[in-house]
Amino acid sequence: MIRLDNISKQNGHQIVFIEAAGALLKGEKIGLVGPNGSGKTTLFRMVTGRELPDEGQVVVERGVTIGYFSQDVGEMAGHSAVAEVMEGAGPVSVVATELKELETAMADPDQADNMDTIIERYGEVQARFEELDGYALEGRAREVLAGLSFTQEMMEGDVGKLSGGWKMRVALARILLMRPDVMLLDEPSNHLDLESLIWLEGFLKGYEGALLMTSHDREFMNRIVTKIMEIDSGSLTSYSGDYEFYEAQRAMNEKQQQAQFERQQAMLSKEIKFIERFKARASHAAQVQSRVKKLDKIERVEPPKRREVVSFDFLPAPRSGEDVVSLKNIHKAYGSRTIYEGLDFSVRRKERWAVMGINGAGKSTLLKLVTGAAEPDNGNVTIGGSVKLGYFAQHAMDLLDGERTIFQNLEDSFPQAGQGTLRALAGCFGFSGDDVEKRCRVLSGGEKARLVMAKMLFDPPNFLVLDEPTNHLDMATKEMLIKALADYEGTMLFVSHDRHFLAALSNRVLELTPDGIQQYGGGYTEYVERTGQEAPGLHPN
Repeated sequence: MIRLDNISKQNGHQIVFIEAAGALLKGEKIGLVGPNGSGKTTLFRMVTGRELPDEGQVVVERGVTIGYFSQDVGEMAGHSAVAEVMEGAGPVSVVATELKELETAMADPDQADNMDTIIERYGEVQARFEELDGYALEGRAREVLAGLSFTQEMMEGDVGKLSGGWKMRVALARILLMRPDVMLLDEPSNHLDLESLIWLEGFLKGYEGALLMTSHDREFMNRIVTKIMEIDSGSLTSYSGDYEFYEAQRAMNEKQQQAQFERQQAMLSKEIKFIERFKARASHAAQVQSRVKKLDKIERVEPPKRREVVSFDFLPAPRSGEDVVSLKNIHKAYGSRTIYEGLDFSVRRKERWAVMGINGAGKSTLLKLVTGAAEPDNGNVTIGGSVKLGYFAQHAMDLLDGERTIFQNLEDSFPQAGQGTLRALAGCFGFSGDDVEKRCRVLSGGEKARLVMAKMLFDPPNFLVLDEPTNHLDMATKEMLIKALADYEGTMLFVSHDRHFLAALSNRVLELTPDGIQQYGGGYTEYVERTGQEAPGLHPN
C-alpha cells in the first residue's frame, strides 16, 4: 500500500534518513520507534505528502485513503464535538450542517413567512442525509466519542471550550470515524485516561486497515502491533513481532555484533603484531605481504551503536513515621456535585497506593486533599510525623519562571550542587548538551513536566504524591523513572494511566466507586486478577 524507496532527508544540518527503505502492507499494524528527534514525525509528514524526501520516493497506491492524527490539532471552535468529528467523514458533514441550520430556522418565529420553503428544503436535505447513511454516522460518531470518555453534555457543547487534551481526543475521533485504508497515529495514547486507552486498544485491534503508529506506552504498543519499524541513524529496520520481541531481538543482535566485533579485533591485533614483528626480516617478506593484503580485503565489523541509557542514583529519602497520612470522615463537593461523603482512608510508611476510578470519581481531588492543595468541606486530613511531602501535579508546570533557563532553574533549586551533578540530572530527564540553555517559556508541556520531576526527585521527599507523572515522558525516561522509583524507600500515592508504571510500582490499589472505596493489597496486577478488569468502569474480561 505504501512503499518508501531509498529515501534520504535532511532537516537543516541534521541528516534524518539516508537511503532508507520500508513498506506498510494491507492490514499490517506497525509500531514506529526511535529516539526523540530521530525522524518519526518527518516520516509521517512524507507519507501524507506534507514534506518531500530530498532523494528517493514515497509511493502510495492509487486510491488509498490516509488518516493522519498528529499532536498539532489546530483551531476548533463554533460547533459541537459531534459535528467536528463528523466533519472528518467527508460530504455527509456538509449535509449535516445544513440540516441543523434548517432545524434551527424551523423553530424560529421570525422565519414564519418562509416556513413552506424551509420545510420543503428540509425534506430534500433530510433525504440526502439518509442516502449518505448520516443517522448511522452520527450514532457512530457518538459511540467513538463515548469510547474516548466524552459525556453527552461534552459531545453537544462547543468544541472551542474544551481543553487542549480533550481537543486532541476530538481530532483522534475524527480519524477513527473516517476508518481510512491507512491510519497514521502519532502518539494517540497521550492525554487518554486508562478507560479510553483500553477502549482505543480494542478499536484498533478490530480495525481492518493498515496502521503505522508511535506511542510512549509500551503496554498499548505491545497489544496492538505485530511488527516494529525502527528509525536508527538514518536507516529503517523492521522486526516481526510486538515491542517486547523487538527489544529482545535488538539486544540479541547487539550482543552478537559485539561478539563479532571483539573476535575480529582480536584477530586483527594478532595479524598486526605478526606484521610488526617480521616486517624487517627478508625471510618472512612473502608472509608479511600476504597478511597485509588479507587485512586490506577484510570487511570491518562495526561495534554496535550504543544507545544512551539514562540512569541516575537518587539520594535516599529521609525516614518518616509509620503513619504517613490519615483522612477521617471527609466530605467534599463542588457546587451540587458531591465527590466524597464520609471518606476514611490512611496511608502507612512504604505503602505505594495506585488510585483508580472512572473520570470524575475524585482521583485528583483525593491527591489535592492529601497535599493541602484543596480543603475538605468537613472532616480531617492529618499528615504524620517527619513526613516530607513532594507533589507532582500538571499545574506545577505553570509555576516555572519562564525567563530562567533549565539549568538556572536547577541551580536556583539546588545552589549547593555541582555543575556536573546538575548536568547529569538534566541528562536523565532528556535535557542533553545545549538543551539546558533553553528558557522555560519555550519548553513544551512534556519538557516542563520532566523539569518539574527532576527538581522533585533530586532531593527526594519521603512521601511522593504523583498525578499522571508519565504524561509526555518517552519510553527511555519512563523506564529510568520506574527504575528510580522501584529503589525508592519512601511512600507513594499516585494516579497513572500507564499500566507498565502501575504494575511495576504499586503494592496497594484504592478504587473509588459510586458505592464507596474498595481497597486491594498486592498492587495493580492483583487488582486485575481479582476484578477481571484493567480499569474501573470496564466490563470484566
